[in-house]
Amino acid sequence: MNAHKLSNIKLTDLRKFLISEGLKKIKTNKGRGGHEKWVRHDLLRPIIIQSHISPVPEFIIKQVLKHLGVSRKEFLNKIKEL
Repeated sequence: MNAHKLSNIKLTDLRKFLISEGLKKIKTNKGRGGHEKWVRHDLLRPIIIQSHISPVPEFIIKQVLKHLGVSRKEFLNKIKEL
């Protein structure tokens, strides 16, 4: 993995990151499959990720980071630690 790019992040690594940030996955039977909804008490809206694509597309990771207020550098450092 390139240290400056968000491409090639595995879905399992993104899930571990979300858990480390205090998010929990909501399991619902409504809607279509292939997506996961993650929530945290202080977020205004849930984070939705595609659960059928790995590696995760870079634009989705950027959206998650923006929503959480986490920098690219912080994210990449945390992924290395997990």
